[in-house]
Amino acid sequence: MPSILDQRILLLVISFSASVQSTKVLSEWKKCGDLECEKAMSRVQATTDYLGPDCRYLNFKTGEEIIVYSKLSRQNENLWIGSKGKDFGYFPRDAVKVEEVLIGEEVEVLTKETDFLCLHEDKYTFE
Repeated sequence: MPSILDQRILLLVISFSASVQSTKVLSEWKKCGDLECEKAMSRVQATTDYLGPDCRYLNFKTGEEIIVYSKLSRQNENLWIGSKGKDFGYFPRDAVKVEEVLIGEEVEVLTKETDFLCLHEDKYTFE
């Protein structure tokens, strides 16, 4: 029977590996509607339910509306970043359909460390 110390060490290892995974840089570049990525790029509608792998991802159900603010580019073009109500995060572009384009031209900018922030249990975690 494993000791309490062994169980705590195992939980610590699992927690650490989940933390490292949740702060992984997903792309060095992103496309936005402006240089600060503050303008909404488009309005999309979910075509499927989606549950992301960690707290950086936006969870939604079919039919929900999402506002897109940026799109990862180069290394990982499948992920877009948007909001639904108070929730904000990454989601796969193939899980939505574009309802309305709000900007005419996309600008490519470098990602920042804060783009991969994972808020979990009131702690900010960076890679």
